[in-house]
Amino acid sequence: MNTLIDQDIAHIARIMRPSLHGDASGPVLPASYWRNRLHHLLDAWHVTKAQLCVIDRLLLELDHYDRDQARTATNDTALCPAASATPASRPSTHKRRNACAA
Repeated sequence: MNTLIDQDIAHIARIMRPSLHGDASGPVLPASYWRNRLHHLLDAWHVTKAQLCVIDRLLLELDHYDRDQARTATNDTALCPAASATPASRPSTHKRRNACAA
């Protein structure tokens, strides 16, 4: 069954990456826009475990994109050490469950 939230998640997954890479002038839509869309889905819907896993993966992609942008801005070409890796960003007012851990 393909629900409205499934369609929203699929749309974000399909459009987010090209939008972030944009063109020479920068992203078409910033990471904050996509992060807000994903947080809205988490807040507005009862999501299944599969949907939560996809949303979490997309949030992790946004975190990775933000780290790459920060590294590029400081001309740091070293890989981020594993110790500095953080879980997908989510406002601290919400509790996160690691439902996708195997």
